[in-house]
Amino acid sequence: MTYHPPLRDMRFVINEWLDAPSTWSVIPAFSEVDADLSMQILEEAGRFSADKLAPLNASGDRQGCQLQDGQVTTPSGFAEAYQAYVEGGWPALACDPAWGGQGLPQLLDAALQEMLVSANHAWAMYPGIAHGAYECLRAHASEALKDAYLGKLVSGEWLATMCITEPQAGSDVGLIRTRAEPIEEGRYLLDGSKLFISGGEHDLTSNIVHLVLARLPDAPVGSRGLSLFLVPKVLEGTANGVYCDSLEHKMGIKGSATCALRFEGACGWLIGEPHRGLAAMFVMMNSARLHVGLQGLGHVESAYQQALAYASERRQMRAPKRSEETAEAADLLVHHPAMRRVLLELRACSEGMRALGYWGAHLLDLAEHATEADERARAHQLASLLTPVIKAFFTEQGFQQASAALQVLGGYGYVTDFGIEQTLRDSRIAMIYEGTNEIQANDLLVRKVIGDRGAALGRLLEHYQAEAERCLATPSCKSYGAALRQACDQTWQVTADLMSSSDSEWPYRAALDYMRLQGWLGLAFLWARTARLAESRQEDAFYRTKSETARFAFDYLLLNVAQTADAIKVSRAPLPAL
Repeated sequence: MTYHPPLRDMRFVINEWLDAPSTWSVIPAFSEVDADLSMQILEEAGRFSADKLAPLNASGDRQGCQLQDGQVTTPSGFAEAYQAYVEGGWPALACDPAWGGQGLPQLLDAALQEMLVSANHAWAMYPGIAHGAYECLRAHASEALKDAYLGKLVSGEWLATMCITEPQAGSDVGLIRTRAEPIEEGRYLLDGSKLFISGGEHDLTSNIVHLVLARLPDAPVGSRGLSLFLVPKVLEGTANGVYCDSLEHKMGIKGSATCALRFEGACGWLIGEPHRGLAAMFVMMNSARLHVGLQGLGHVESAYQQALAYASERRQMRAPKRSEETAEAADLLVHHPAMRRVLLELRACSEGMRALGYWGAHLLDLAEHATEADERARAHQLASLLTPVIKAFFTEQGFQQASAALQVLGGYGYVTDFGIEQTLRDSRIAMIYEGTNEIQANDLLVRKVIGDRGAALGRLLEHYQAEAERCLATPSCKSYGAALRQACDQTWQVTADLMSSSDSEWPYRAALDYMRLQGWLGLAFLWARTARLAESRQEDAFYRTKSETARFAFDYLLLNVAQTADAIKVSRAPLPAL
């Protein structure tokens, strides 16, 4: 697989769409970060992804991981690539300098994560949870634990896991049975089994820091009785009672070790307060959900690049309108309307999701570092609302768009000679882990919209409406402004209907469609803004292409807003029993 980092579009999103350098200049933590520095960082990240990771993608998929005597060997080249990753300082990119980090914005880390996944999703799984573990320990661990573990995680010397799932407890964490018994010096001994643990055992680092949900002896039943523990694989130079019993045989990301772990008298320490484990772990999970959403973006970008490269070389049949003077009997696939429409949708979704996803990361930076308390609160509110949309909508599109891209390659897409079938297989898991998309949709609608009577949604729609007004004041963008304003009105109306309904099940029947509605509405907003920013620079081919893609998005993709709004209305009808 050949991967080309989309650096030009990243620069547009960061410097123009978000105008992030202007924001960084007034935030003390980021005052030394400017547009030039950010692009230097992303260029190096792109070089690492293209040169070190992409060449290992197909071979890692074919080779997979091997388990022998409880030890996991990752595919050839994975360990060397990780060592280069550490030497490049990438694990420390967005971490606090107090713990050895570089103190750079999460926005730049989001761009890094997109490139890692586009180049090699399976490899990217190993360091993927590290930042969330860092955030969790920084927020909730004791000073002694921070001193012992944070620096190692920030540097990348050690990696981390998130141990939640058990054979009988998937999404329902209240069914977790792993036990933690207190012993001397504030330590605990953990016993139990965990399933589907990404990076639970590997040969990339000398130690692995497991963050484990378990129950204390006096724990109440259900999710309120869970506590969070730090359990290292190696403790003071000796094995710590953590055993890898098996590797899962998976549909995709075969180079990622997905482990069944057994804890037998494993020594650990409490993180945060007893019975408050979910609250501590949610710091980690929210970071993980943003990163999983960026995986969806990475899959769409990878699929677009593969499909476009193939369609630009493959000739098949005569196109209805020949777009070139040629003596060839057949035209390139890019000249056929059906294929061109697929490629344009791939481009519109990839570039659109990039802007929306990077905005989510930028909001997290503002929520932590903005100088005014009100601005931090607003950013936190918007980021909390957008996170389940980014996770669920992006990963759903990652799979669907990869499938559409495979169709461009036809029969060649279905065989392993071309990388698109691997992208399709790899992308499917992202809709399941870190909270299934159904759970994300319920969280969005039931908890974050209906739960606060639409307050956060109202603020988001105000943001969208303000862009609609700017477009209405720009002659070439008036139609986009009108369409965006109408889409906001449709969204608010179906939301009001849901909030006023006496049918307590209706929101759960409608939640997935509501998540999609918010995703398509977000794309309408970002393409309206993009069109407005591009309209005065049409002499540059990059901005002309942006304008053309915006027109396609509003002509072909905006109809999804009305369709999902109608689907929500249809879901008023009760479901029959099975």
